[in-house]
Amino acid sequence: MHQLKALSLAIALSACAAKPALDPARFRPADAPMWSNAQFDLSRLSGQWRQVAGFAMTPDGCKPGGVEVTGPAQTQRIAARLCLNGQTIGLSGPITTVGPGRIRVADQEWWVIWVDTDYRTLAIGTPSGAFGFVLNRGAGLPADRIRAAREIFDFNGYDIAKLDVF
Repeated sequence: MHQLKALSLAIALSACAAKPALDPARFRPADAPMWSNAQFDLSRLSGQWRQVAGFAMTPDGCKPGGVEVTGPAQTQRIAARLCLNGQTIGLSGPITTVGPGRIRVADQEWWVIWVDTDYRTLAIGTPSGAFGFVLNRGAGLPADRIRAAREIFDFNGYDIAKLDVF
């Protein structure tokens, strides 16, 4: 009986533990748990993507960008212009797989944290919390997919109040 009380007390105290602090320059605490999509199929990434949302400290810092991925899965290349934290960032180069649902682009790890089953929309985050964004194929993003992206960012520790939907 004494062990049961001790276990109950330990569980109650762990629920009161403070959440990791959010660095003002980040959108999620770097030490918060984060998961990538282990089922992500890199071969389905090829094509044109439009940025439909991104995290920013202040909204309306830049216009939404886009991404083009070319080549077979083993030698894919990216050409992108993205709005990341209110700044337009251009990058290009090879895409390297670093783990399930995890790729390296321009010396940064991008984790695919969600993709819909038809590979029309995907959410990308970073373990550091420096940025996160949503890409979509074509125009028009249905409310259910942006809602799913918001939920997965929230689940991965992001401050979704700072997600700017374009």
